[in-house]
Amino acid sequence: MKHPYRIREIAVQAGLSQATVDRALHGRAGVRESTIREVRQAIADLDRQRDQVRLAGRTLLIDVVVQAPPRFSAAIRAAMEAELPALRPAVLRARFHLLDGSSVREVASVLNRTGRNGSHGVILKAPDHPQIVAAAAGLPVPLVTLVTDLPGSPRITYAGLDNHAAGATAAYLIEQWLAGRPGDVLVVRGRGTFRGEDEREAGFRAETRRRILEVTDDGDKADTVRRELDALLSVNPAIRAIYSLYAGAGGNAAVVEAFRDHSYDVFIAHDLDRENTALLRARKLSAVLHHDLRTDLRRACHAILQAHGLLPGPIRTNPSAVQVITPHNAPPVEF
Repeated sequence: MKHPYRIREIAVQAGLSQATVDRALHGRAGVRESTIREVRQAIADLDRQRDQVRLAGRTLLIDVVVQAPPRFSAAIRAAMEAELPALRPAVLRARFHLLDGSSVREVASVLNRTGRNGSHGVILKAPDHPQIVAAAAGLPVPLVTLVTDLPGSPRITYAGLDNHAAGATAAYLIEQWLAGRPGDVLVVRGRGTFRGEDEREAGFRAETRRRILEVTDDGDKADTVRRELDALLSVNPAIRAIYSLYAGAGGNAAVVEAFRDHSYDVFIAHDLDRENTALLRARKLSAVLHHDLRTDLRRACHAILQAHGLLPGPIRTNPSAVQVITPHNAPPVEF
């Protein structure tokens, strides 16, 4: 593997020993394929963060642990790497642990290994589960929760959307669109114990008196959503509004397809990704509730810098405000 980095830099980025990295780089026997992949990923991360690596000054390494569908994990990686060059006064580098469909035990296992090997902080998006909270409690470095909170953990702050307010906003928009007309509401959510989704649903239910029917994407599979909706619509034709409060890959497109023979008046979703932008432009979504991941990650990094005494002031939790995106203020290009 050709690279311009010192073995020590790669070892820190990969979370491996220098001896292991040396064996992997030189193709020596006894190195697992998974270890070789970790070394290659570390070099790729260093390539993307090359400007940060070359800057002078104190360097802080942050572990970013994310359990999410690949498209959302990729959005977090892109947002973090876009923020890194502007963060000061220290030089920040990121080490990513992106988990798709992992069990609670696997997430806890990753947490038990992170926060060490040169780490100065952890940014975590994971379910609010006792096993994960316990693993978070063992971290030797500052922890910031991202997008969905773990209030029982020793996190120094939460960076992300005010999820309860977002759910209430969805209910308000639906009532405005329906304008007093009768109709049931479909809520689509993901599997698991993400507090952010629970807070969105609680905020939504608190602001509507309509009958709510719920479909759960069990395993982040669009075809599961489609099958459940086909069965639901066959016996509940009075659904006039849809609120999708999760970020499952292909889920919102599957909902639209399931309603091909049923009309609806309003469809509210979350996150302005490529899929939702296309659905919004096609008028299949009425509005998208969005928040800026770059702002969330900037706040998370600032909190870690404050925890290390590198930025002044107390660490505060200021959840992001929800942005209502319609076809008229959607971005001009897909991203």
